[in-house]
Amino acid sequence: MEASEDSELCFPQLLNASCVRPTRRHYETLITYIVLFSISLLTAFLNLLIIVSIAHFRQLHTSTNLLLLSLAVSDFFVGLLFMFQMVLIDGCWFLGDLMCSLYQYLDYVISSTSVGNMVLISIDRYLAVCHPLHYSMKVSPHRVKVCVCLCWICSVIFQTLVLKDNLHQPGRFNSCVGECVIVVNYVAGVADVIFSFVAPITVIIVLYIRVFVVAVTQARALRSHMAAVSVQHSVRVTALRSELKAARTLGVVIAVFLMCLCPYYCVALTGQDSLINTSSAAFVICLYYFNACLNPVIYSLFYPWFRKSIKLIVTLKVLQPDSCKVNTL
Repeated sequence: MEASEDSELCFPQLLNASCVRPTRRHYETLITYIVLFSISLLTAFLNLLIIVSIAHFRQLHTSTNLLLLSLAVSDFFVGLLFMFQMVLIDGCWFLGDLMCSLYQYLDYVISSTSVGNMVLISIDRYLAVCHPLHYSMKVSPHRVKVCVCLCWICSVIFQTLVLKDNLHQPGRFNSCVGECVIVVNYVAGVADVIFSFVAPITVIIVLYIRVFVVAVTQARALRSHMAAVSVQHSVRVTALRSELKAARTLGVVIAVFLMCLCPYYCVALTGQDSLINTSSAAFVICLYYFNACLNPVIYSLFYPWFRKSIKLIVTLKVLQPDSCKVNTL
């Protein structure tokens, strides 16, 4: 990369071998750093609250919450990785080719796992709403743990195959020193888009359309028969309301996820290569990362147990003996 006399190099001692730092005003760079660091810190903190809440309080050890726990773990790491995005936006990567490849690899794995978690959440809600009588038999905490582990393992294996060229020779696609570029060949890129976007999103949309139709039908039946509900059926009505509310809340989570995810993959679909550090993709990448910060906000708006858990954690009451047995519902 050729640089003019007034250009600022990432590594001045390397002269023409160094990348040129993009020209920006200092106050713009400072504001960008402050905003991105705040989002990163807030994302990690909020998701850590979810992790502590579900892991600590026994009453929250349900099948659905275990899926939310897995999603919170992936979102927590998204928050930490977002700090490295600040380095890429600055235009110069100072951590070396190995760390660049490792960062991009972890980013792909965590992103793929987040999509997998959303698929599992959709399946969980589908079974709970559409097949409520068989839900407790088909969905147990043990089976959910197995599915979550498989989700993480499959993401690691799949993304290792997709990025094997970049992992085998870190920095092979860099055009200058100080650049952090990852290039996915056409076949691997198509496979990644299909298995990390098209197929999961199709499953999510189809399942939630079915859940929505059934939920609307059940809600109408519930309202029309409320006056005739007897005492022995009141427990079933309460359970039905709970399932419908959970489906609605997680539907909001998935809808927000899709709105943040789709622009990212639309940009990926328009290019032959996946160039992570291009300025044209900066907005959609930040939008995708910001989704990890929105999930805890949605939980706080719709889940009373999360608000109560936050209060117990912030006031350090979780450190008291037998605090794990506290009623949070």
